[in-house]
Amino acid sequence: MVAQKPHRLYAKGRVLGHTRSKRNSKEHTSLLKIEGVETTNQTDFYLGKRVAFVYRAKRIVNGSNIRVIWGRVTRPHGNSGVVRAKFASNLPPKAFGASVRVMLYPSRV
Repeated sequence: MVAQKPHRLYAKGRVLGHTRSKRNSKEHTSLLKIEGVETTNQTDFYLGKRVAFVYRAKRIVNGSNIRVIWGRVTRPHGNSGVVRAKFASNLPPKAFGASVRVMLYPSRV
């Protein structure tokens, strides 16, 4: 019997930062770069998908110190495959450069 590799149910992404103007930062919307997405047309598949920022906290709650902030991809940003996402609570600045999971659900097919 051939051993199967486990399947990942999410795409990898990186937090680039918050949307901002020259002097002001708008914390309610974050910019994400998804692996393998290079154009605005390729972002269409990910619109509406759920995003998870997984991190470790110091204090243990319910037997685990792993926490998640959930969000959703809202729209493209620019022409190079970056997307905007809104999270249930704003991402902290320590999340800049950190990895996120872009889940492959809900499906719009």
